[in-house]
Amino acid sequence: MEVGLIRKKVIIANWKMNKILAEAEEFLQEFLPLIQDVDQVEMAICPPFTCLDRMQQKLVDTKVFLGGQNLFYEKGGAFTGEIAADMLKDTGCKYVLIGHSERRHILAEDDDVIKRKLQVAIEAGLIPILCVGETLAERESKQAIPIVKAQLASLQGIKPPIIIAYEPVWAIGTGINASADDAQEMCAIIRQELKAIYDESTAQATIILYGGSVKEENLAGFLNMPDLDGALVGGASLNPLSLANLVRIGENIG
Repeated sequence: MEVGLIRKKVIIANWKMNKILAEAEEFLQEFLPLIQDVDQVEMAICPPFTCLDRMQQKLVDTKVFLGGQNLFYEKGGAFTGEIAADMLKDTGCKYVLIGHSERRHILAEDDDVIKRKLQVAIEAGLIPILCVGETLAERESKQAIPIVKAQLASLQGIKPPIIIAYEPVWAIGTGINASADDAQEMCAIIRQELKAIYDESTAQATIILYGGSVKEENLAGFLNMPDLDGALVGGASLNPLSLANLVRIGENIG
């Protein structure tokens, strides 16, 4: 990355298993007018699969992108209940979340599965958002750094562009967030690991997000850190005014 080049700010909303179509449409009706003059922050929403097509219709000619919350590691076939990368691309997705802690810990996805998902996402032209992070027990036993490095090893052989989201598991949905200093320390380590996996230029150009109980009161602290470029937002993204305020905080800092 050239000296002086600034990575753009990115705010990604992860709605998880929330909102039916009518609620998604109502959200956009309120949210879009609030952010129409934003130009320094890239915005994306990862809604449930059932909302993707309708939301894409509403987001044409807006500055908001779509992302999938997950995908399967095969391109198609007899895989009941799964969704392929090309299906996400066909519904207008730019991004896809991969390796979210809820899928790692609730649905037992391991690093091999995550690597296969990264590969099919890249092949389909999607930008994967690889989620990494340690549990509270791992942090307390001084294993946070080795755990995150092991999760990043899924990137070996995966071509950029990718986005990394550092989400300490103990901060997701708990109301307890890592301090800005804690997040910066880990994100700096992540960037160094990216240098080892790729090269200096790629590492410096890669966007790294923080996720875990992000809200209006703490976002600025994260975004003011040198290695944090944005946020992956869960609960706070379900309210259009709250999400718009988060975007505007990014705009003011960006």
